[in-house]
Amino acid sequence: MTERVGNLAEVHATEVAPRKGSMQDMAGGTETGTVNTIPVAMEEKMGGETSSISTAGSEEPSDEEMRTLRHVSDKLPWSAFLVAIIELCERFAYYGLSGPFQNYIQNPYPTDSSGIPGALNMGQRGATGLTDFFQFWCYVTPILGAIIADQYLGKYNTILYFAFLYLGGVLVLFTTSLPTSIEHGHATGGLIAALIIIGLGTGGIKSNVSPLIAEQYRGTKHTLRTLKSGERVIIDPAVTIQRIYMIFYLCINVGSLGSIATTEMEKNIGFWSAYLLCLCMFVVGIAVLIAGKKFYIVRPPKGSIIINAFRAMWIGLVNKGDMNAAKPSYREEYGGKYKTPWNDLFIEEIKRALVACKVFLFYPIYWVVYTQMLNNFVSQAGVMELHGIPNDIMQNIDSLTIIIFIPICDRLIYPALRRVGIKFKPITRITMGFFFAAMSMVYAAIVQHIIYVSPPCYNAPEACAAGTLPDGTTLPNKVHVAVQTPAYLFIGLSEIFASITGLEYAFTKAPPSMKSFVMSMYLLTSAFGSALASALTPTAVDPKLLWMYTGLAVATAIAGVLFWLIYHKYNATEESMNALEDQGEKAVLATEIPTAGTVAGSTAHDHAHVEDGPAKV
Repeated sequence: MTERVGNLAEVHATEVAPRKGSMQDMAGGTETGTVNTIPVAMEEKMGGETSSISTAGSEEPSDEEMRTLRHVSDKLPWSAFLVAIIELCERFAYYGLSGPFQNYIQNPYPTDSSGIPGALNMGQRGATGLTDFFQFWCYVTPILGAIIADQYLGKYNTILYFAFLYLGGVLVLFTTSLPTSIEHGHATGGLIAALIIIGLGTGGIKSNVSPLIAEQYRGTKHTLRTLKSGERVIIDPAVTIQRIYMIFYLCINVGSLGSIATTEMEKNIGFWSAYLLCLCMFVVGIAVLIAGKKFYIVRPPKGSIIINAFRAMWIGLVNKGDMNAAKPSYREEYGGKYKTPWNDLFIEEIKRALVACKVFLFYPIYWVVYTQMLNNFVSQAGVMELHGIPNDIMQNIDSLTIIIFIPICDRLIYPALRRVGIKFKPITRITMGFFFAAMSMVYAAIVQHIIYVSPPCYNAPEACAAGTLPDGTTLPNKVHVAVQTPAYLFIGLSEIFASITGLEYAFTKAPPSMKSFVMSMYLLTSAFGSALASALTPTAVDPKLLWMYTGLAVATAIAGVLFWLIYHKYNATEESMNALEDQGEKAVLATEIPTAGTVAGSTAHDHAHVEDGPAKV
């Protein structure tokens, strides 16, 4: 059959009406000229690539200019930084409370002869199993949050309501971690309840805050501008989105440093004090969320848009995988029997989203590696010489690596590559992330081998007579805990390439009205990774740990090679797929989100008229 629309580039040329030299205003319309979207003070602080750009004479570049001129980031809207602060507070709470989990669950109360604090005394298997479950739960629930946001409440309201649910979970954890609660046997039940409630809250926030920050930038077209130095450059929306997610991830990892404070408090004061700090920090995040409501730019919910997306995919499935069969133009030409309340562009957007979902298929293997940092690396440190520091503080090296190297990549490496004409595209970056993750597991296996050949207990750390003193105190194997550092370094570098690019890919390839849902599909891969990690729990014991790390290294390296071989072709169509973003529902202020009644009456039928101009809200 002849396709009505041959490829994504043709769709952009024929269906996306050019809006030369225009930008969307705060209400989702357009205004001529260049909009200053970031306060001067903040602009100078960020030192963006466009800080020296002359705003006069912006125009759409030619094909030759697109190929030959340097692509740079646009100025960032200051509302994006507000969203980043909210995420920083939420991640402070999340990592601050989950950082001590391994000790809280694994070790006894009061502290035993090892000197490592604890509460539930479930052992390493129990602790690893529960932390893996928590990771799994936190990354399954974003599907619920995405559906609620995309169909009913919108991103802002969904984040707000689930934030209060999250707050309730942290409150439960705090109250049941008090010494009197632990002594009276309430800690186990309180932990399980808190894990479930916090996981639900995380789901509603996680699937929506990631697309919300990128939606603060509303540019969708390449523009030609001239630097004050005289150099002509291309303002590239894709490069801008890449920078937004770099900053977003930087804030996540600044927030994750909260575990430095909570692990010290856990060791020197008690678990309750650590969880109280997380509670207070999360209250700050909610306050910022509420105070900044009138400044956020959002897309209104679209009623049954997700249902219609699945309807379209079903039509494609029953037509032997031909998604073009779901297009109204196909029905008109070939007499299809389906009623389609959408336009051809909507189907092209669905096809683009399916590309992203295919790319995500390899991510669970990557997340298995990442999960090791949260549990087995902590336990590994526990049998090494700590020299007075908490065994669970080492994981913060990962965050410090990201905080140091994100600016290096964003300000030095990526711009340098663009200057010499090398386009470090998403599939290439993700592949690099897999290889760095594999290197982390190789190094972890080396560390485990060093532990197993070191006295006093060799391959049975803290479980031999030679390592037990007369007073019952156990001695760790004679390996300095700092030896772990490169393993965290490699994981941090892998996140810069794989995790950040995954967020970017999920946003740029999703239809405008399904950003949260596609983001939740990306986050779901982490849940599958946690499930796979749980399956490995029986191997998380001495002396099997060496072979577990070795197996993960091999599996991740193979996954990286296969990922590149299968998906590198999508690098060639990156620009044409991103071009579809220029059409679709327009962003509006959060205060202009329609009421529930209005949303209920809105369907994908609105999408069918998008070519006529922005939908009125």
